[in-house]
Amino acid sequence: MIRVVIANDKPLLREGLRRILEVHEDIDVVAEVGDGQGAINISRKMPFDLLLMNLNMPGTSCLQTCSVIRREYPAISILILAFETSDQRIDQLLKLGVAGYLSKDIDPQHLIDAIRKIHRGEFILSPEVMERHREQHTKTELRINNFGLSSRELEILNYVVKGASNKDIGLALFISEKTVKNHLSNIFKKLEVSDRTQAALKAVRTKMVTLE
Repeated sequence: MIRVVIANDKPLLREGLRRILEVHEDIDVVAEVGDGQGAINISRKMPFDLLLMNLNMPGTSCLQTCSVIRREYPAISILILAFETSDQRIDQLLKLGVAGYLSKDIDPQHLIDAIRKIHRGEFILSPEVMERHREQHTKTELRINNFGLSSRELEILNYVVKGASNKDIGLALFISEKTVKNHLSNIFKKLEVSDRTQAALKAVRTKMVTLE
């Protein structure tokens, strides 16, 4: 049996969720609360498996509620329902260890499936949130792999790997040698190296630049 607590500040929505869940024999709605503090209080009074919580509620915020419950009762899984798909809010909640983040317009059967999967130890994100999270993660990875180098700095680093002099790089990119030197100084700082040779070796080793 999956014991569920519903946390939602709208009585009508709480009732709707209860009716959706309780028609399934393996799910038992053991309590309903109207705010985050209520969710914290009920977690301290009775055992349950999953908190089905609205993202935006008055009083104690969703983030504060999740933080307290995850710290005090890590065995309780938390599933967030929201219209909002803010990358920052999602990242904050995922770092706190919520088990799922779904759109409020999810159909009832998908909600039931999500609750069952979470109870089995799976992690759930709605497709639109998953896509945005994947895009953000990819952008972060690229930023890390490139050590924060700009497109111009990467271009200059390519020439450095090929053995081009500052004068050659300036002529190729239609910039002055002084500008090349300034870019190289920034490149060395970001790569945490002290000269062109070290920069070239690190660029090849980390696959920022490939040797043709």
